[in-house]
Amino acid sequence: MNNNVKDANKVRIETIIKNLKKRNITGHYCESAEEAVKIIENLIEEGSQVSWGGSVTLNEIGIKEVLKAGNYQVNDPMDPSLDREEAMMRRKKALTCDAYLASLNAITMDGEIVNIDGTGNRVAAIAFGPGKVILVAGVNKIVNEEKDAIGRIMTEACPANCLRLGRKTPCAVTGKCGNCLSVGNTICSYTVVTRFSPEPDRLHVVMVNDVLGY
Repeated sequence: MNNNVKDANKVRIETIIKNLKKRNITGHYCESAEEAVKIIENLIEEGSQVSWGGSVTLNEIGIKEVLKAGNYQVNDPMDPSLDREEAMMRRKKALTCDAYLASLNAITMDGEIVNIDGTGNRVAAIAFGPGKVILVAGVNKIVNEEKDAIGRIMTEACPANCLRLGRKTPCAVTGKCGNCLSVGNTICSYTVVTRFSPEPDRLHVVMVNDVLGY
């Protein structure tokens, strides 16, 4: 990413952060994934119960490994060694944790956060439950308006995630959303728009001036 593009992205992120503040949401600007990890560590008190939702972005910045190695009580619902029953139990337990991490599927220039979810555990935790929610996003998640957010998610995020998860959906085959209704495959069961946080200092958005996730 050249300097002019990074400078333009910084301006966009700064605008989003100002608009997030109006929505009682705290925004953070980062130049790199390493800086994002430091900010996240500062937001979570040692000894806290920490959990997260499925996220390529979190995997890419390496925050999971940092928290597992630190002084935290980590509940990992995404551990691939878990059977379905244990994974579901951990997802439910995540709703009562002190700090919950996830990415977001899209964020508008006006500060609205848009997420599409398969089982609903991620959007549920973002909306209610954990004491603090930290959402991490790269500049590729920025869109102008809510209608653009849905389009971005359906054309960019969903096909890539379905391929990653081995789901047999139309978008995984053609790259185009087929509005599928298939138990065990559909990953776009819930669409949630976060336009305001009723609790101060609960919802934090860490914006990284780089391309992360889908």
